[in-house]
Amino acid sequence: MKVLQVSAEIFPLLKTGGLADVAGALPLALNAAGCEVRVLLPGFAPILDDLQNAQVLAQLQAPWGEEVVVRYGRLARLNGLQAYVIDVPVLYRRAGSPYEDEHKLPFSDNDRRFALLGWVASRMAAGLDAQWQPRVVHSHDWHAALAGAYMAYLPPQRQRVASVYTVHNLAYQGLFAPRHFFELGLPASAFAVDGLEFHGQLSFMKAGLYYADHITTVSPTYAREVQTQEQGCGLDGLLRTRAADLSGILNGVDEAVWNPATDATLAAPFDARKPEVKAQCKAALQQQLGLNVAPDAPLFGVVSRLTEQKGLHLVLEVIDELIARGGQLVVLGTGDAALQTAFVERARAHPASVAVRIGYDEPFAHQIFGATDVTLVPSRFEPCGLTQMYGLKYGSLPLVHRVGGLADTVVDCSLEDLAEGRANGFVFNEFNTQALSRAVARAFALYAQPAQWRKVRARAMRQPLGWEQAAGQYLALYQRLCH
Repeated sequence: MKVLQVSAEIFPLLKTGGLADVAGALPLALNAAGCEVRVLLPGFAPILDDLQNAQVLAQLQAPWGEEVVVRYGRLARLNGLQAYVIDVPVLYRRAGSPYEDEHKLPFSDNDRRFALLGWVASRMAAGLDAQWQPRVVHSHDWHAALAGAYMAYLPPQRQRVASVYTVHNLAYQGLFAPRHFFELGLPASAFAVDGLEFHGQLSFMKAGLYYADHITTVSPTYAREVQTQEQGCGLDGLLRTRAADLSGILNGVDEAVWNPATDATLAAPFDARKPEVKAQCKAALQQQLGLNVAPDAPLFGVVSRLTEQKGLHLVLEVIDELIARGGQLVVLGTGDAALQTAFVERARAHPASVAVRIGYDEPFAHQIFGATDVTLVPSRFEPCGLTQMYGLKYGSLPLVHRVGGLADTVVDCSLEDLAEGRANGFVFNEFNTQALSRAVARAFALYAQPAQWRKVRARAMRQPLGWEQAAGQYLALYQRLCH
């Protein structure tokens, strides 16, 4: 089964969030399951710099006239994964992030920069590479969402190519002014309610949802939630009409990257058979951050974008309680300026109990999971969430709001779930400070019972979270679409 995966970023070459982790791990898992996966990526500098044995596959002209070079090679840091990279320096080699300039403002031509990703994907579906034509084009999030739209308007093909579109976060939709539609090379009829038009704007996300043969979300619960008015972001009606073509497949963890037994960033490796070594990681991080080196103080961790959606304002409201109970908190993240300032101020006020680092540092994130006792993920909504899975792998019990993938992976330490041997963390139902506070109290209560805590931690660390199951589900979906 030949599959072309299309995404804007890929770990470990370029990452702004969980999308990159999925884009980097899923192709390798699918290849192990018997697929033949290649990836299509924009020519950002870290991606092109890693492309080995590169050759020019094609020179094209984009619908708006841009000269486009498509290169083919292998990505060295992804075990030689075969890749097509769109090389247009004027579009992709810029200061700032993949999506924003150095002032954190979206690039004014993001519509063309990412429409090109979908357009080249459609050329691949039409046989641009005479030696390799995909049976499935699998595009991810709004950046690659136009792949299905362009494919829908291709001339009839000798071999039908199926399109799959995965929503990683419905809230980020790729909305643009309607004038940009006329640059894209799609027929005028595509700018309609049954197409790309969304309340007078151009919506890449809607295009993905409307035109793909099948839609997936990154967890089963999120697949149900996006069909509701509360979490459908204005697209719930469309998603309900496509319910028969919508499914949720839970993301996995790349165990070659996230494995405390082999993680070189940790002060000491450990696993479910020797979890007591985790105490060395905790002491090392406490010392490094200037926290009290207190083995009996529950250490809570946050690794997150600092946004309201992630529920971090709730965390601010329980910090005093957490400290009063004898706990500590370490935060790593970047985002909303007001939240950043608030966390930094709390760390200054309580330097022995709270440590904050603004920014993103992948090795430091690993060290936080390796050291902490509890991983806080109190998100308002969470399509899948990988953070809680990393917490499970590293014996840092997740404390989560019951939404999306958090609900699919974390079982509360209620009396009945403890008795039945299912509990692996702490879950609260209502998105408010009081509910989070009660969950924090349950975490302290369990921590005060070391034998029970060790039992729950061992269960969490042994939970199967790799990509094998998800890869099998995607493969079954591809096979069904192609027959």
